Amino acid sequence: MKYIGTILFLLIPVLGFTQEPQQEDLKVGLVLSGGGAKGLAHIGALKVIEDSGIRVDYIGGTSMGAIIGALYASGYSARQLDSIFNELDFNTLIQDDIPRSAKTFFEKDASEKYAITLPFDKFQISFPSGLSKGQNVYNLLSKLTAHVNTISDFNKLPIPFFCVATNAETGKAVILNKGYLPRAITASGALPTIFSPVIINDSLLIDGGVVNNYPVDEVRAMGADIVIGVDVQDSLRSRKKLKSAFDVLVQINNYRTINDMVEKRNRTDVYIQPNIDDFTVVSFNEGRKIIEAGVNEAESKLDILTEIAGRQLPSERKKVSFQTNDQLYITEVEIEGNEKYTRSYVLGKLKLKIPADITYEEFSEGVNNLSATGNFQDINYRFFADEDGFYSVKFRLRENDAKMLLRLGAHYDDLYKSAANINITRKRIFTNNDIAAFDFIVGDNIRYNFNYYIDKGYYWSVGLNSNFSFFDKNVPVGFIEPESVVDDNTQLNQIDLKYGDLTNQIYVETLFRRTFLLGMGVEHKWLRYLSETIGIDENNNPRTIFESTNYFSTYGYLRYDTLDHSFFPSEGIFFEGDFHLYLFANGKNKDFDQFSISKAKVGYAQKLFPKFAAYLTTEGGFKIGGNETRSLDFFAGGYGFKQINNIVPFYGYEALSLRGDTYLMTVLTLDYEIYNKNHITLAGNIANIGDDLFTTSQWIDGVDYSGFAVGYGLETFLGPVEIKYSYSPQLDAGEWYVTAGFRF
Repeated sequence: MKYIGTILFLLIPVLGFTQEPQQEDLKVGLVLSGGGAKGLAHIGALKVIEDSGIRVDYIGGTSMGAIIGALYASGYSARQLDSIFNELDFNTLIQDDIPRSAKTFFEKDASEKYAITLPFDKFQISFPSGLSKGQNVYNLLSKLTAHVNTISDFNKLPIPFFCVATNAETGKAVILNKGYLPRAITASGALPTIFSPVIINDSLLIDGGVVNNYPVDEVRAMGADIVIGVDVQDSLRSRKKLKSAFDVLVQINNYRTINDMVEKRNRTDVYIQPNIDDFTVVSFNEGRKIIEAGVNEAESKLDILTEIAGRQLPSERKKVSFQTNDQLYITEVEIEGNEKYTRSYVLGKLKLKIPADITYEEFSEGVNNLSATGNFQDINYRFFADEDGFYSVKFRLRENDAKMLLRLGAHYDDLYKSAANINITRKRIFTNNDIAAFDFIVGDNIRYNFNYYIDKGYYWSVGLNSNFSFFDKNVPVGFIEPESVVDDNTQLNQIDLKYGDLTNQIYVETLFRRTFLLGMGVEHKWLRYLSETIGIDENNNPRTIFESTNYFSTYGYLRYDTLDHSFFPSEGIFFEGDFHLYLFANGKNKDFDQFSISKAKVGYAQKLFPKFAAYLTTEGGFKIGGNETRSLDFFAGGYGFKQINNIVPFYGYEALSLRGDTYLMTVLTLDYEIYNKNHITLAGNIANIGDDLFTTSQWIDGVDYSGFAVGYGLETFLGPVEIKYSYSPQLDAGEWYVTAGFRF
């Protein structure tokens, strides 16, 4: 008995300890629904969930919920996400608005001429599968998830994650929990008509919200004891709010998801539905209010959230080492899927010469430039880092099968008047890297422009251009004084001038140091202008031909352009230099002697305040030799027209008002963007223009001409619409300028 008592005494504490209930540790799953811009409310809800102390163990999301959920699962805090999304320009992001500075010179010129571009194969108009290819979204997500770039199993992320997409061919849901994270969440958010479908594992995927916009069952199946759901889906709208085809499309998609939510809500332990009825799926400009709506609704559930946190073991979220080094040293590039376009073409558009030591921003600019060609439907890439910190990058491309495009544009200015541009562009005619484009311009003046270009990337590219320009304008009588003796008895102050120019060029050019364009070529120019106001010709017709000559020259040029906007620049530098050597001529100009013309322009744009920018330009040109040839003089005046020959704009004067074989000009423009894409501008310019200014030192003896202008400009899909009033102190008179649309 003595020993039995001792044994029982020793066992009692042990038995008591083993019978104490173990502390529970609830596994919490988080469901984030799709909802476009409304999905920003997820960030607000996550702030409150974090503050309550809850440890999130699993995340599943769809569309916008997939994007925010993936970033949170990869290690970002809710407040980090708030900062990231607060700085984004969603219009640029969604519309694939490729920064101008990222485009090559050829793409810059093409993108600033046309308002509408449509596939036109076999002369049949078709429409793209989405308004955006989602390239900007992909670039952003690739950068934000660079720190988990090597993880292909999403269960191995700091928080296990999956997202939902829809197979566009079968209509079935696809669970994406493996692969390349940016690619998966891009597919989950590929909203039909807005973003193009995404191909993963040979499946054509679109927005997961079409079939499963709230994957609550899938999150619980991951092992969650408690499921918290944040629902930002649209409710059904009344007829008054169905104002567009897109609204109707969203409404149709909502029928199924709203019915499904009746049951799914009951299977959610903590259901958070922010009050965001006043917003739409594209209300990104009201993101701050949407995030606050998420905070407010989650705070109403703070008691239960805190209670759940108390039922979890204390833990700290693992710290994640984000990639802070923006510099990339790329030693190898692998390219797949380029069947029609050569490796050198792709690398040239990417502006990559291996090995390349570039920033991530420069790399993204190269990707955007490749996308701007329109030759690739998908541009996917993934970085791989070696043990030395050097990178290799693997591209998987899907080429665009479209070979022909129909492009349209419209324009008005005071020189060419009204014009409509109908363009046919054809790719891959003779080689995989060539492109031919023909502009037929109708309106007050018939014109055309043809360009054939063989793009060799970093190698010397070859081009052929032919264009005809024509305008009919009243000009001062002094315009024709160098070519004709005007009768002193004439009472005319102005004459009606018909000006025609046919120019044909063959040229080669190359891009070096990523941003400079160097080119040279030979040129034929037929220049003809006449007036029916004065004189009688040999056929007794009332007209005088002042010029009708073919000129033959060789030329070279150098361009540098990092301006962020062609018409309303706020940042960047511009330089363009041109040299023409005119060798011989044939036609009316019988006294031709060889001469050369040099001209250059440099500009600098700087943002002084968030909505206020200044743009300063200085330009000039001069002719050497050929005193008998005056038809290629510099002519100044007017605003808003596409420049040809040596005709340049100048505030305060009508187009073609000032003339000379030498000119110097400086222009300062102040631009205040009062509302998005609405500009108030104030400009001033000074110039000296005349003959032999450098030899006579007249270029520094004072300012001969000046002008000022105030105007309003609006950016539209057709191009800029501007109205300006200018004033010249020398004339003590004002001029109105009106221009609309891209210049061509």
